[in-house]
Amino acid sequence: MALDEWDAAVLGRFDEGTDVVPQIRAESHAVTEIAQPDGSSPSVAGSLKLGLVAGDAISLLIGSTLGYWLSGFLGASSLWQVAVAAAVAVVAGVWAIRQQGLLLARNCTMRVVEITKIARASLMLGVVLLLADRVFKLGLHIEQAAVACMVSCVVLVAWRSAYRAWLAHVRLNGRHLRPTIVVGADAEAARLIDLLVTHRELGMDVLGLVGGNGEGALRNLRDMWLGDVESTEDIVRKSGASGVIISPVGIESTRFNALIRNLQRDGVHVFVATGLAGIEARRLRSIALAHEPMLFVEPPKFNRMQAVAKRAFDIVVSALLLLLASPVMLLCAIAVKCCDRGPVFFSQVRVGRNGQLFRVMKFRTMSTDAERRVHDLREANERSGPLFKMTSDPRVTKVGHLLRDSSLDELPQLFNVLRGEMSLVGPRPALPSEVVHFSPELRSRELVMPGITGLWQVEARDNPSFEAYRRLDLFYVENWSITLDLLIVVATIEHIAVRLISMVGKKFRRNAEPAAATVASAAA
Repeated sequence: MALDEWDAAVLGRFDEGTDVVPQIRAESHAVTEIAQPDGSSPSVAGSLKLGLVAGDAISLLIGSTLGYWLSGFLGASSLWQVAVAAAVAVVAGVWAIRQQGLLLARNCTMRVVEITKIARASLMLGVVLLLADRVFKLGLHIEQAAVACMVSCVVLVAWRSAYRAWLAHVRLNGRHLRPTIVVGADAEAARLIDLLVTHRELGMDVLGLVGGNGEGALRNLRDMWLGDVESTEDIVRKSGASGVIISPVGIESTRFNALIRNLQRDGVHVFVATGLAGIEARRLRSIALAHEPMLFVEPPKFNRMQAVAKRAFDIVVSALLLLLASPVMLLCAIAVKCCDRGPVFFSQVRVGRNGQLFRVMKFRTMSTDAERRVHDLREANERSGPLFKMTSDPRVTKVGHLLRDSSLDELPQLFNVLRGEMSLVGPRPALPSEVVHFSPELRSRELVMPGITGLWQVEARDNPSFEAYRRLDLFYVENWSITLDLLIVVATIEHIAVRLISMVGKKFRRNAEPAAATVASAAA
């Protein structure tokens, strides 16, 4: 097919509005340094990066000033000393952030890498503050600089979390996406496309597939096919894609290497799939054998001490949360009771560790006959596989909507955690009626305790794909660690914050619409 014919055919196909293939963007996307992969126009990408740097600077100013106040430096120093110390903290902090590569996508995509590099940048900031004290005679002691750096680190992590949550939210709504083409028509390419379409928050907008048409047709990818591998460079150039993900399986070695070099020469971001699934990136080590790049895969590491630490963490945090949240739980109980005079709590049998059954506790968010009505709503199920979910479930009460959107309905599960039936972090506790449909592989999720929150809950809770549910649960079981649990807790806070902001925004828009209609009618 000639390129002009291909261009017309592809644009025509995309204009039909297929569910899988988004609209091709016409603008150029040659952005190389932004805190997440971004396919926006240079002006938009530049504003995103500027906003990130500005947020870092403000976070450093707030963190260092708060640290100076907590350590006593603020009250014991003159105004010019405080001003110089704050200015040094901002300038040196932004420099350290850049030196650690925290404006590059590859360092910000993995949360553990980002937090580690923020900690290193904070240490660099501490060294610079002590040097500045020697030069400008600020009277800044080591312990005061240390407090300022620690507080700045916390504020930076919080800011970066907020930025990440906002960016994920706008990407789910189709903004700031990188137009991406997948190369390869094997099973791995099909899996990559499903992964990127399922997780739009990654910021990659799949335009189509380049590879063998016959193989693509066999894997139900005919509607995604854009051409063969030999035409990849021309196809990428014509489509305006700024990112390419290559599955090397089935591509001749010489062509594979030439393809990478040609695409990089054109300024395209190149990602190479490993073919590995369910293995955490931290278990991979890049090594060279005879100057050939290889990956060494470390085995998963589990030990008794981590299990003890996890249980201790569950007990301490759940008890503390119950103490702090008791006034909120009381208000929730009153609201549920006043809504329809029904029971406050809802308990349901779930499958726990090693297949043992237990009763999970929640604030009731549905009508009292909800379980009897579920069979009548099966046809409206929005989930694939054995799971059931409806966006607009008629059984949910008015108070229930608020409790669900804020995740307050799950607070009583803290009692399940204290009883040792659940953990704060783990796979979603499944219903017995769901488990009977699980494969033996997926039943391995029962090797760990179910959790109030988990990897699937924070990454794909609203995703209808059962494959995402299966993949994320199995990933957690195989790669569990205390570090992963802490990252999931941070991601849960982000997730709840975004949902609350979205909920407030929707309510504001609903209230604004009648007011706008009233003004319009008055003007008419």
